[in-house]
Amino acid sequence: DLATKLREVLSLKRQLDDVPSQSELIQYERRFAELNFQIQEKHRQTRKYYATYNALLEIKELVLKETSLLNSIISQFQDAITSSAGRMKLIDSMEGILKGTQQKLAKVQLGLRNEKIKCDALKEEYATLIAGQR
Repeated sequence: DLATKLREVLSLKRQLDDVPSQSELIQYERRFAELNFQIQEKHRQTRKYYATYNALLEIKELVLKETSLLNSIISQFQDAITSSAGRMKLIDSMEGILKGTQQKLAKVQLGLRNEKIKCDALKEEYATLIAGQR
């Protein structure tokens, strides 16, 4: 009879020990908050690295296009010196290059305007939040 009571008491103690105390719960909460902050920071860094990579990749593509364009102009210039048909071909090619460059410029300017609009909206939101805190 005493042995069964002892087993029951030990079983209840184990069950009680399995339930975390208030201080343990507070420690868990703090640790989860720290881990959440670390994850957010790592995510921010990763997004920054992706943005940098994408920007560098775009720059690389533009440099390759520029190199190809200059090589094309050089090869056509040699023909333009020797014949009038070559000159016309060079002029047509230059007009095509100009149109392509203007389209690319318009696209980049549109993207810049969109980013400025987003930036202005964020600045405005920040200003209203700061004003709301005062």
